[in-house]
Amino acid sequence: MESLRAGDLLDNRYRIGETIAHGGMSVVYHCVDTRLDRDLAAKVMDPEYAAEPAFRARFEREARAVARLNHRCLVNVFDQGVDHTDEGDHVFLIMELVPGGTLRELLRERGPMPPHAASAVMGPVLEALDLAHEAGMVHRDVKPDNVLIRDDHQVKLADFGLVRAAHRDVAAGAPVIGTAAYLAPEQVRGQQVGPAGDVYSAGILLFELLTGRTPFTGANPDETAVMRLERDVPPPSSLIAGVPAEIDELVLRATRRNPEERFADGGEFLVAVE
Repeated sequence: MESLRAGDLLDNRYRIGETIAHGGMSVVYHCVDTRLDRDLAAKVMDPEYAAEPAFRARFEREARAVARLNHRCLVNVFDQGVDHTDEGDHVFLIMELVPGGTLRELLRERGPMPPHAASAVMGPVLEALDLAHEAGMVHRDVKPDNVLIRDDHQVKLADFGLVRAAHRDVAAGAPVIGTAAYLAPEQVRGQQVGPAGDVYSAGILLFELLTGRTPFTGANPDETAVMRLERDVPPPSSLIAGVPAEIDELVLRATRRNPEERFADGGEFLVAVE
């Protein structure tokens, strides 16, 4: 299936514009809703995944769940569908367009954040996780690339619950699914991932906000993923000065290797941060 081009009309409604981002499973485009004349974002699945009925069914189910979670800390979903063409199917989501950039870009520009700024970013991220965990959803891919910062400084978590790839045991030699630097140990083992898995990834995110790096870096993604099975995340203060003991403790508890020893979910982590 060919990629969409600027000017193409998706589902006879959404006029495709410039490409905003490429992901592992999708491409995000700027688009205009020709019925309501408003700017939006269209996320179109990679053909490899769109061709798998089970993955499409999960994608659609999760999209409907996300659409019910309308909140200022989430990138809200407005529409989902399949555009049937002669070249193949375009499976898509229509989401709010967030003017601004990603947390990844901000980190590259400015480097590590002081504790008060890192806490200010984590608040909305954990608020979004709390909301979704309450609704029975798990993100599975919390990382700076999925945290958007609007031009008015509002923090929003994107890609909620839309990353249910097959569980694979990396420790046994299977390839990594997800972003290796942020995976919880249970994700690496291919086990069931619950809210505590998101807590672990959020703890890694807080570590990176404070230090400018992630705690584990192997020679390749698989090695990076497996390192967390054998090592605890170090306190951020061991890498950078000025981190209070209370912040160290937040990171260490969120990233315990045993899920039962972490904060139970986004809400419990949020309360601790506040």
